[in-house]
Amino acid sequence: MEWFTANGYWLSRIVFQRALAAVYLIAFIAAANQFRALLGEHGLLPIPRFTARVPFRESPSIFHFHYSDRFFAAVAWSGAAVSAAIVAGAADAVPLWASMLLWLAPWLLYMSIVNVGQTWYGFGWESLLLETGFLAVFLGNARTGPPVLVLWLLRWLVFRVEFGAGLIKMRGDPCWRDLTCLYYHHETQPMPGPLSWFFHHLPKPLHRVEVGANHVAQLAVPVLLFTPQPVASVAAGIIVVTQLWLVLSGNFAWLNWLTIVLALPAVDGSLAASVLPLPRPPALPAAPLWYEVVVLAVTVFVVGLSYYPARNLVSRRQLMNYSFNRLHLVNAYGAFGSINRFRYEVVVEGTDEDEITSETVWREYGFKGKPGDPRRLPRQFAPYHLRLDWLMWFVAISPLYADPWFVPFVAKLLENDPAILKLLRTNPFPTIPPTHVRARLYHYRFTDWRRLRTTGEWWERTLVREFLPPISRDRVRLW
Repeated sequence: MEWFTANGYWLSRIVFQRALAAVYLIAFIAAANQFRALLGEHGLLPIPRFTARVPFRESPSIFHFHYSDRFFAAVAWSGAAVSAAIVAGAADAVPLWASMLLWLAPWLLYMSIVNVGQTWYGFGWESLLLETGFLAVFLGNARTGPPVLVLWLLRWLVFRVEFGAGLIKMRGDPCWRDLTCLYYHHETQPMPGPLSWFFHHLPKPLHRVEVGANHVAQLAVPVLLFTPQPVASVAAGIIVVTQLWLVLSGNFAWLNWLTIVLALPAVDGSLAASVLPLPRPPALPAAPLWYEVVVLAVTVFVVGLSYYPARNLVSRRQLMNYSFNRLHLVNAYGAFGSINRFRYEVVVEGTDEDEITSETVWREYGFKGKPGDPRRLPRQFAPYHLRLDWLMWFVAISPLYADPWFVPFVAKLLENDPAILKLLRTNPFPTIPPTHVRARLYHYRFTDWRRLRTTGEWWERTLVREFLPPISRDRVRLW
């Protein structure tokens, strides 16, 4: 079938696949580095405890058949190895059927992690990576022309990501409609980056322009993805530019980077090659019949699953970052339907004194990404995902997010647990564990230019209340 492939997108497909494999690689490395403390046999939310109460049909995962920390590490590092091989071009160096199997491996392995990841993996970009990875299985390799149907399915996916995010904003917080949300967002976002302080201090009229441009980029531009070229390529370029703006202004794991990757298949590679020194597509053989049948079947399958996400887009009760099936295929997306006006942070402290008095000296634990020391400039971690730091942001919003892992986290600090301490930036008790640990809630605000120059502080903070009273090893067992 001549219509089946679009060879003009040959280069776009290669760039998309290599970039997607790089995102997979980061996701697997993050899982390997953090799972033992969060999900391991002695972690805060152990996988064996989860699989004992949740059946396979509700959370498909290979860990239902066997779990050990060593096995999880093998799964994560195997996924990283396969992803690295794809980045290096392995999927383009093998026959089509082998390439598809190679792409299927990281999807299956990462889905197994996400489906037992519980609170630590409850973020929209996990489902986005899985849905994108599933479609990549059927996109072919350098030896075949890109299938038109899968290219359109990828546009449908990036459309839902952007358009869904735009709609959830217009239906949510009034500050999106009066163009004032960015008066607060850069300061109150989950994990500010090194430029967030500067973004926050941009003039308010420019913040209003930013919000207006965001509405255009998320509500108007995605529709243009379905128009003829070169308009669709221009629309993809606008999406890339707006996502890079978000990359500069904060840390959102791989959400922005993956959205950039998703926009790439909408770019006409042959058109780009006509104005830039890029390789043109080679002469490619016709796709084998079995491959055409598989792609047609997958397209019908995805179109069928699209009913609920499409209905969700037009619903007044739009769901944000929701999966309608256990395979995380054809999901609902969205981000920041509401914006916090104030930033609160839970500061965790310990002491080595046996008796707690008004004179007790408390020393603060430092986290890698979340704000703590007012003099510390926020760091850039994205696309790497610091899961503990992100959950600490939610805990500061509501104590409900602390259940059931926060007290076990404190218990681990009282033991100087190596796996937990690996997730932190500083441990004020490197030799002997603290006798007591407490947590306090602070209101954080970015300083102004004068205070930054005179004190070197990026943040000023004010104590709000006690979050967790001082607790010892003996008491934490009874908590």
